[in-house]
Amino acid sequence: MNVKKEVIIGFLVGLIANTIGTLLYILLFSNFSIKETYQAAVTQGHVGSLLALGAILNLVAFFGFLKLKRNERAKGVLIATMLTAFIILYYKVF
Repeated sequence: MNVKKEVIIGFLVGLIANTIGTLLYILLFSNFSIKETYQAAVTQGHVGSLLALGAILNLVAFFGFLKLKRNERAKGVLIATMLTAFIILYYKVF
């Protein structure tokens, strides 16, 4: 299969895993709705922390792809995780 396509699939899996991880964290550990929790995170400056906790699910995707010997997809997940790290850095600095 095409290497670029594999990396893009891994990148999309990484973004989806991060989104699902963030939503799961909110649903499991917050007493408020998703919208209220996000608004509170923005107000208190904790959006970066919320994204970081959601990125934990990327570990599952990354090591799952490595175990299946899908190294290019694992590389895509790593790129998505690095993008998340830069977004978190942006929220922390600005």
